[in-house]
Amino acid sequence: MSKKSPEKDKFAEREAQKYANPITSREGILELLEACDRPQNMRAISEALGLVEDQDLEALRRRLRAMERDGQLVRNRRDGYAAASRMDLIRGRVIGHPDGFGFVVSDEGGDDTFLSARQMHAVMHGDRVLVRVIGMDRRGRREGALVEVLEHAHHEIVGRFFQESGVGFVESSNKRITHEIVIPAEKQGGAQTGQIVVATILEQPTRRSQPVGQITEVLGDHMAPGMEMEIALRTHELPNLWSREAEAEAATFGSEVPESAKGGGREDIRELPLVTIDGDDSRDFDDAVYCKKVSNGWKLMVAIADVSAYVKPDTVLDQEAWLRGNSVYFPENVIPMLPEILSNHLCSLNPDVDRLCMVCEMSITPAGKLRSYRFFEGVMRSHARLTYSKVAAMLVDNDADLCREYESLMPHLNELYSLYHAMRKARSKRGAIEFDRAETRIVFGEGRKIEQIVPTVRNDAHRLIEEFMICANVATAKFFEEHDFPMLYRIHQNPTEEKLTDLKLFLAEMGLQLGGGSEPSAKDYAKLLNEVQVRDDRHLIETVLLRSMSQAVYSPENIGHFGLALEAYTHFTSPICWCIAVFVI
Repeated sequence: MSKKSPEKDKFAEREAQKYANPITSREGILELLEACDRPQNMRAISEALGLVEDQDLEALRRRLRAMERDGQLVRNRRDGYAAASRMDLIRGRVIGHPDGFGFVVSDEGGDDTFLSARQMHAVMHGDRVLVRVIGMDRRGRREGALVEVLEHAHHEIVGRFFQESGVGFVESSNKRITHEIVIPAEKQGGAQTGQIVVATILEQPTRRSQPVGQITEVLGDHMAPGMEMEIALRTHELPNLWSREAEAEAATFGSEVPESAKGGGREDIRELPLVTIDGDDSRDFDDAVYCKKVSNGWKLMVAIADVSAYVKPDTVLDQEAWLRGNSVYFPENVIPMLPEILSNHLCSLNPDVDRLCMVCEMSITPAGKLRSYRFFEGVMRSHARLTYSKVAAMLVDNDADLCREYESLMPHLNELYSLYHAMRKARSKRGAIEFDRAETRIVFGEGRKIEQIVPTVRNDAHRLIEEFMICANVATAKFFEEHDFPMLYRIHQNPTEEKLTDLKLFLAEMGLQLGGGSEPSAKDYAKLLNEVQVRDDRHLIETVLLRSMSQAVYSPENIGHFGLALEAYTHFTSPICWCIAVFVI
């Protein structure tokens, strides 16, 4: 093999910044091996790269092993290394199916690779693997054979314990994991048949053997009240207990905002009648709104709780928040991202108490378009905790009793509603898509058993808040672009060619057509949605239209937001959890 000088490595500068004794990058090694027609041992690789010093050889040995672990390289029985790409190998994550087979979703994208039930015997749902393409199955799918398990996803399994003929085993609560975890008699921890348990995996599955584990916790009887939440906590490894350090740091905050925190340049907007509008069962209130009519349109304020006033970078609470990532909501329960003193008190815009906030103040034209904006730190006082149902009853149904109860706020609420109508017209004009589909809510009865599942209908109060939050998010994206700050955009890609083809075939069978040719716009989708509202099968058509679209994601590269028909969008407010169409968020 011809020698390759380390100086020619395209990533040499990056490696020099990362390591005191840099060697050829992973990319350089892959480029070298991809050019070879056979696997190369470490000696041949080191000679080709010009590595002769002992410390360089040791660094190369570690890098080759790391690349092997990550599935970039494959090592044969003669210790020869080859690039996985040269051996028709695919690296990715396993998606299990309840019927026993599975698929590998490639790290590089493209079509999934089918794994038969036999191949799945040695892996579990979520494992990262290296597979070899062995052909096509009878349904025309690319089929793979397991080469190596790169990373096991599960070290604990939550499920039901059973004993049959003296043999103990656990069936996972996750239907995608079809393996039965064998539990030796001495490792059953006193569990009784049918109970929900946590089993630690001692031996991962292989082609010839089932996984073996031991019971480390008995959660209780199957179908016991609250068991669903206990299963979810452990299945998804959700952190739900605070460390002593986090509790100690949270204990330093009082229940009310100290006077000393209200100064320092914060604008005092406590006299403005800001209100929160949330669901009937909401426990924390993230944002408040207020607007007033001015000579050339409206001035709109969206205020959010200023969490940064309390959670400073690199503190224990900051680290806990990073670990949790978000609050997790269960029916009638929640696992907060921050301790209760913050999540339910200081960082919740409760009525009639002072709260520190961040405010987006926007100037809106009579046509409902954003004209200008500014951001500032403030101290506010919510004048009411309102719900969607109450606001809709007052503004839409003119409920006399509620209008009297909130008489002092009615002029401001009516102004919010007037602004909303202007903004809805602007939304319709630009062609934003809206799927107004029904959600459901679980009603619990005695013993926390599900009593009924009832529909929840979106009303104008939901849509009013949605429009204001979107406007604040657009202003935020514009602000960051104006100041050239690096940021994460919320992007929504146009539908892919493949999905558009499938959609058009479906619509043709229904006697419908999507405008826009090969590149339909959001306005084309919105027009079709409006046309099918009179049809009995509109829900089916809406579902197919929704599934033809991509899912919204965060990205440092801005490509716009297709569903909202916006050039730039991000999140200043909390994600709009009440919006049915997930891609619109």
